[in-house]
Formats: sequence, C-alpha cells, structure tokens
Amino acid sequence: MTPMLQTAGLGKHFTLHLRGGLTIPVLQDVDFHVAAGECVALVGPSGAGKTTLLRSLYGNYRADQGSIQVRHHGSMVELARAAPRLVVDVRAHSMGYVSQFLRVVPRVPALDIVAEAARGLSPEEARDRAAALLLRLNIPRRLHALPPATFSGGEQQRINLARGFIGRHPILLLDEPTASLDAGNRDIVVSMIDEAKAAGIAIVGIFHDVSTRDRVADRTYSVAPLQDAA
Repeated sequence: MTPMLQTAGLGKHFTLHLRGGLTIPVLQDVDFHVAAGECVALVGPSGAGKTTLLRSLYGNYRADQGSIQVRHHGSMVELARAAPRLVVDVRAHSMGYVSQFLRVVPRVPALDIVAEAARGLSPEEARDRAAALLLRLNIPRRLHALPPATFSGGEQQRINLARGFIGRHPILLLDEPTASLDAGNRDIVVSMIDEAKAAGIAIVGIFHDVSTRDRVADRTYSVAPLQDAA
C-alpha cells in the first residue's frame, strides 16, 4: 500500500505566555501512517490532543519535534519544518481539511464557497459539481445562492463537507465531520467516505460517533493524554 502521510517522533506543546511561560505538552512521540485508500481514525478521550494532531498535520500548528512526511506531486516532502509556501502548495494540491466549524468570507453564496475549493475544473464545471454535492448533502437549491451565516449548524457542517470533498485531494483530514448531523445525513457522509477510499484517497479522521467510526475506519490510532498535561 502506498504511504501518503506518516509521522515519526512528532511532538507539540503550547506555551502560556500570560501564565509566566508555562509549557503544556500535548503530543509526544506520535508515530503513525496512512496509506492510499485507507481511513485511520484517531481515538482517545476529550483533551488528549486529537484535533491538535490534525492541525499539526495540516500545518495550522508548527510541530516542535519530529517529522511529518506527506506525499506531494509524487514524492514525500517534509511538512514539519516546511516553508509557508510549501505548506500552501500542499494544501492546494495534496491535502484537504474539513474542520469542525465553517469559517468563510461573509456574504459569499454557499455555492461559490464550495465551488472555489474545486481543483482542476473550469468555473462552470466547479459550480456544477458544487451544486451536485450540496444537493446530495440535502442542501436545497433555494439555499445555494445564500450566504451560510444564517444556516443551521448541521447545514453549515454540510457546506464544510462539500468544500472538503469537492477538492478530491489525495489526503483528507476530517475533524468530527458528522458531529452536527442526523442519522440520514450521517449515512450520506459515510457513503462519501467509502467512495473516497475506493478512489485511493487517504483519510485521517476524528469521529465522535462510535458507530460511524466503526463503519468507515480501517484501523484506529490511539492519542493518549500526557501526564504532564493534566
């Protein structure tokens, strides 16, 4: 199986400058990998650092120790100490991320928010694919031209999912993608994840719902809270 993302000795801590420089360790010696067509679910108690790990993989947080290797344009590149330009290029071409919350430019229609995340498509093709994804995720056509600021939490999460899946990045990070969804929409997302895996996309995810995790994950990786972080 082709490795798409792997870490070795990955560590991350936070420094509380308003508390006299107090250091809070969150991640230590994280060693895991994900292959093409595989879904690895991060498991562990709340506060263990699962979301911190995802954000470190995506480059939102700079790792303090260790390595993050990502397959990018056919070869593995080091992301832990990469220049910002490389991080941006990896995000554009190789790694997508669905966060827990939708953060977009205000007053932009939902259709455009999704379409602009497409890769390698003409503007018309991107809008067509965006509309199809939104309809599949039960966002009615009457809402496509509206900005999602006034949408419900579940609707906003589905906009976020459409943005993440439209890019068809070879690697996809999912942070609780079904947390605000009802059972019917969870089933749709499970189908989308299964299709992505069948297409060879490597997925790392956090799933608050155990039954959803068990349906999509090929294996789990345990993130344990550090003793000093208590």
